[in-house]
Amino acid sequence: MDIQSFLYPKNEVAYLTTSSTMKDALDKLEACQYTAIPILDANGLYFGTLSEGDLLWKMKATPGLTFETMHDIPLAAIKKRMKIECVAIGADLDHMLTLAADQNFVPVVDDNRVFLGIIRRKDIIEYYTRNITD
Repeated sequence: MDIQSFLYPKNEVAYLTTSSTMKDALDKLEACQYTAIPILDANGLYFGTLSEGDLLWKMKATPGLTFETMHDIPLAAIKKRMKIECVAIGADLDHMLTLAADQNFVPVVDDNRVFLGIIRRKDIIEYYTRNITD
């Protein structure tokens, strides 16, 4: 068993780009029903993860911000409250499991940090639940 076995590929994952705005993020999170979403740069490199909480804290910290003006706020202006770590596709499975204990998903990258997809904690739990033997 390796990391590749759990990979939910990029072409099936909703994500944002660094050029996205706060409005883009809110719309995408609503459409895909995620609570957090990966952010990629223009070259497809993993940049970070944005959460619903990050958006709420930005709203609280920005007097006068409304749904109508969110398109003026670039993602770079939104502080990320949690650092969601990624894992290399060739990393040890134990490293990925350690990250998954604290994150709903683990972003997976290649050796050049190009985003390949995610590993969902849900899939890990389902796998181990199916394969537990007494």
